[in-house]
Amino acid sequence: MPLSLPFSTGQLVVAVLREPRERMWGRLLGLEASGLALRGLDLRVWEEVLAMVRRGEDDQVALGTRFFPMHRVESLYLDEPSSGVPSLGADFLQRTGRDPGDFLRDL
Repeated sequence: MPLSLPFSTGQLVVAVLREPRERMWGRLLGLEASGLALRGLDLRVWEEVLAMVRRGEDDQVALGTRFFPMHRVESLYLDEPSSGVPSLGADFLQRTGRDPGDFLRDL
């Protein structure tokens, strides 16, 4: 049975994973008791991706559509501003001029 709000399909989220430790940003495709499905990227390559999108090299960005079993999910949070710091989606829009939702759908 799917879990309900505040997490719903299509929202931008950040997933913190363990074993191995990763932080993933992307569009939530599904969230269930067994795990979560996400289309996005590892935040270790954030700056490189922004630079590629600014240069118009969107087709070179390797987004992944992945399922993470719940035993790997340490935390999941909405991509929203916090303590005066913009969300990653807002940062993406400001620095690339591209809507992050469209970007994550297009590739």
